[in-house]
Amino acid sequence: MDILSFFAEHFDLPILDWIAANLWNPVLDVLMPLITLLGDAGIFWIAVAVLLLLIPKYRKVGLSMGFALLLGLLVCNVTLKPLVGRIRPYDYQLEHFGRQIPLLVEGLHDFSFPSGHTIASFEACTVLMLGNKKLGIPATLLAI
Repeated sequence: MDILSFFAEHFDLPILDWIAANLWNPVLDVLMPLITLLGDAGIFWIAVAVLLLLIPKYRKVGLSMGFALLLGLLVCNVTLKPLVGRIRPYDYQLEHFGRQIPLLVEGLHDFSFPSGHTIASFEACTVLMLGNKKLGIPATLLAI
């Protein structure tokens, strides 16, 4: 068994199965897909960067955020994901055990690690925290 399969079977899948069995909640089932939507393709953070570019006082922060997001895209999605090649846990479970994990959003079928949502969110909140703590603190809370 390779290291990625080991982590999938002994880490990812038990956690996902536990969450599915114990943390079902109708309010969170509505709320979490909306929060996830904020990170899809980095659209939310790209929009924030563009908005900051339009405000002269924050133009430098917006440019820095745009550069960070582009760099993260190249490092994470273009370089590391294909190198690591870790399939998504729900695809792994279906492929190896024939069980489908119920999802609240439509599943993606690219590689899962590192997380593009996480990279973009923490790049953005780091730039905002360095550029303006008043903007950085809520961005960090959202990223977390």
